[in-house]
Formats: sequence, C-alpha cells, structure tokens
Amino acid sequence: MSVLEPGAEVPSFTLAREDGGSFTNADLAGATTIFVFYPFAFSPVCTDQLQLYERELPRLTAGGERIFGVSCDSTWAQKAFKEKLAVSIEQLSDFEPKGAGSAAFGVLHPGGFSERALVITGADGIVKWSFQAPSPGELPSAELLLQGVTSVRAGS
Repeated sequence: MSVLEPGAEVPSFTLAREDGGSFTNADLAGATTIFVFYPFAFSPVCTDQLQLYERELPRLTAGGERIFGVSCDSTWAQKAFKEKLAVSIEQLSDFEPKGAGSAAFGVLHPGGFSERALVITGADGIVKWSFQAPSPGELPSAELLLQGVTSVRAGS
C-alpha cells in the first residue's frame, strides 16, 4: 500500500474529531488541507514531528491552509498527547473503525497503525502533494512539508 498520489481524488473517509464530531470528505471543501499521518501518540518521533510542525505553523498555514494530525489512536489519547505537547494542531482519530481512514489514503501499515505520511488536498478534494516516509521511524523535515505547501500554492 502506498500514499495517494497527486491528482487522485480522495476516497470516502470518516475520522473522529476531539469533540466527538466527524471529519469527512465534505470538510475538504473550501480550503487546502494538510494531513500529517503519524504512527503513535507519545512515541519519540511523533512527538518531535508535531512539535517541529507546530513551530512552523505560521509558514505552513500562511496561505489559509489547515493542518491536522491523524493517527489510529483514540481521541482521548490524542487529546492528552496534544495537551502534553502544548500544540494547536488539531488531531483526527482513525480509531473506529480502526485504520479505515488511513487505508483510504493508502497509508495503513500492516501492523494496524498509520504510516508516517504527509498529504495535501485541495479544496476540490483532489490530492495536490503527498509523501510517505521510507519507514515509520523516519521524520519528514519541516522543510520538506514547506516545499510541498509552496508547490501547492504555486499550483504545480
């Protein structure tokens, strides 16, 4: 399985918001959306990744982009993770049914967790840019994500 490629339409998916609501394809309309798929809340690389992207948030969202962390952890675990890290990046849970959203994006690891991947979608629900790390333990740099955001802003 590999991450959705640019030009692909995002298939139907549902992820859980911290407040108990749902985030679906319909929520992609109207804005560029950055999905940061990560394996596990509270793991060392995931901690570093969210803190790194939080520091770059002004540059990542300067064009009106929205950014979401996505993992197969429960909303309760994600909320505690977000609070512990003191980050503002909203978390979306792929816990129930476990991994269905990650599978829709092509990033469900055979072990039942999200691969480490980045997906940027346009307001039209089409993937504009994507990246999957060679292994779940490898951290995609903030510069890589910024390059992706910049290329989407430029329309390439």
